[in-house]
Amino acid sequence: MQLTPILKCLVVDDEPIAIEGIIDFIAKVDFLEFTHRCSSALQIEEILKTETIDLMFLDINMPYLSGLEFLETVKNPPITIITTAYSEYALEGYRLQVEDYLLKPIAFNRFYQAVNKAFNTFKLNEPNTPSILPEDDFVYIRQTDGFEKIDLKKLRYIESMQNYAVFHFADKKKIVHQTMISLEEILPKTIFFRVHKSYIINLNHIESIQGFQVLMQGIRIPISRTKKDELLHHVVYQKLISK
Repeated sequence: MQLTPILKCLVVDDEPIAIEGIIDFIAKVDFLEFTHRCSSALQIEEILKTETIDLMFLDINMPYLSGLEFLETVKNPPITIITTAYSEYALEGYRLQVEDYLLKPIAFNRFYQAVNKAFNTFKLNEPNTPSILPEDDFVYIRQTDGFEKIDLKKLRYIESMQNYAVFHFADKKKIVHQTMISLEEILPKTIFFRVHKSYIINLNHIESIQGFQVLMQGIRIPISRTKKDELLHHVVYQKLISK
């Protein structure tokens, strides 16, 4: 049985009360472990040199060196969640590849959403985690009399129908007896993204993103509010020309 990884956490803030609040939240999540704290961005690099840090909670407005200024200078920082009272730095934070942006006062439900995203990113980046279908661009689905090969390049999106899923192609549909959770695990994450509880899309077929919708060959697919930031962060901002 594969053990669930535990993320070692560093909390950086010049307000002791804010640090204690984050530490209290960390203690409530079974895949997080608080290991270090510091009150200045100047202290972070020394900790990173000597300690293993998987997830960093980083305030922006601190003396001498802001959290964003630190991220500009450091190479290969840990997965970072910004914790701040200032919403105007959100776009700048995502440009620096932060995992999420939490506004103070932080509610636990938003904290939990953010650390779950960080946990998924950590698992994807683990060197010993085998990638599913690393080279192949096809899968097989069971049919009544055998198996049918599915070309993933041509699969546009998948729609949930309770315990079934509908595979949508340009010219046909296929009904598969699979849940969205199982498909999300099987399909290569570099190509497919679950934008909504009822939809998984092929990223290569996106034409545009407008508000909380993805446009794909005339089809409008909803994006859930909890998935919008993740889609922008991990997909759009990675290939954004005008930063």
